Amino acid sequence: MTSTHGRGLLHLAAAVDQQGLFDADLYVESVRLAERGGLDFVTLGDSFARPGPDALGVLARVAPATARIGLVPTVTTTHTEPFQVQAAIATLDWVSGGRAGWQLDVSATEAEARLFGRRRAAPGDALWREAGEVADVAARLWDSWEDDAGIRDVATGRFVDRDKPHHVDVDFQGATFSVKGPSTVPRPPQGHPVRVVDATEGQARQTAARYADVALVRAVSAAQAGAVRDELRVAAKDLGRDPDGLRVLASLVVDLGGGEHAAAPGHGGGGPRPSVHGPLYRGGPVDLAELITAWHTSGIVDGFHLVPAEPRRDLERLVNGTVALLQHRSLFRTFYPGRTLREHLGLARPANQYAGSVPVAGGAS
Repeated sequence: MTSTHGRGLLHLAAAVDQQGLFDADLYVESVRLAERGGLDFVTLGDSFARPGPDALGVLARVAPATARIGLVPTVTTTHTEPFQVQAAIATLDWVSGGRAGWQLDVSATEAEARLFGRRRAAPGDALWREAGEVADVAARLWDSWEDDAGIRDVATGRFVDRDKPHHVDVDFQGATFSVKGPSTVPRPPQGHPVRVVDATEGQARQTAARYADVALVRAVSAAQAGAVRDELRVAAKDLGRDPDGLRVLASLVVDLGGGEHAAAPGHGGGGPRPSVHGPLYRGGPVDLAELITAWHTSGIVDGFHLVPAEPRRDLERLVNGTVALLQHRSLFRTFYPGRTLREHLGLARPANQYAGSVPVAGGAS
């Protein structure tokens, strides 16, 4: 199964992870470089299992230093409070002017559970079911304010239209948490910040099919990537979604240390090779452009999420080599036609599911 979208706009994203780095200016430098290349978004990973800066905090720092590129931190749904997570993501959307995304992930180890001391580690399938519930309640809370709820009328002293905030179905009771709205943050500029899920593992795939706007797939061949994309689109349709509202990006580690040299044997048009860090392309920017072109124009994927093996070196070669070549061939944008991440991805702004419903009793004014 393919769609016309898959053979249309090419979507490109890059990871800006730099292990052990706490210098915010270097993250700003990397994201600005990606923005100069017109990439849809950058991701920044995070985990309770390793030391490092808070990804959401770093990208909040990057937001005012950039103008158009999407900013997607990883925020785990395990051990965190769903109400606080959605408010933080909504805040990132506000401070970036509608460029926020959220890569959902889970924390599966006992060591991570001990950091909080509230519960033991759980099986992966249970954690991803919980992640789906968090994604669901986040959308409800983002919708708990109507778009025009904020008045900010200094003359009258009215700052909120008390008919516009709404409870989240009165209460939301999940398997491991409960939430009552409304949110403390007004509805984000995008309505719903873009939700990203790594759908490589089967446990995460159903959550991606139901809730993700972007699904990442770590595939070592075009056939594998295409099969997962087809599975996700079928599952999304079965769940009542329009499958064309889901973007599927192949996620590859790219080692461009060879400069302009051809791809290492088997790494060019034949596809990446397995490695301990995921599917790995090793070679030059030109052959990487050929691989991207071949997979995308055949409708196998909607784009690529590229993870530099050596962060600063490979991101520079990716933007100034591979992306520049794709732009020269008119296969990738040379400017951002819109301002929000949803616009970059060709995704509609979701309607508010509570607009016109019964307001919060005794809402603030």
